[in-house]
Amino acid sequence: MPKVKVYSTPTCPWCYKTKDFLKENNIEFEDINVASDHKAAQEMFTKSGQMGVPVTMIDNEVIVGFDKPKLKKALRMA
Repeated sequence: MPKVKVYSTPTCPWCYKTKDFLKENNIEFEDINVASDHKAAQEMFTKSGQMGVPVTMIDNEVIVGFDKPKLKKALRMA
């Protein structure tokens, strides 16, 4: 099972879409609120070069935004 982290904020609709997609497919993930955790926000920026959310890390792959085809590919879903 790949290690999945979702960098998100509580007010981001695309963050909810990403997390709902993972939940619907029974994918365990760590939800990191970058609005309240500034160290995590810096970590997200360092890894992705992005200040916007969601940023999803699947193992070492960075996916910016809610990109279902990229999420499926990174998760090795049919």
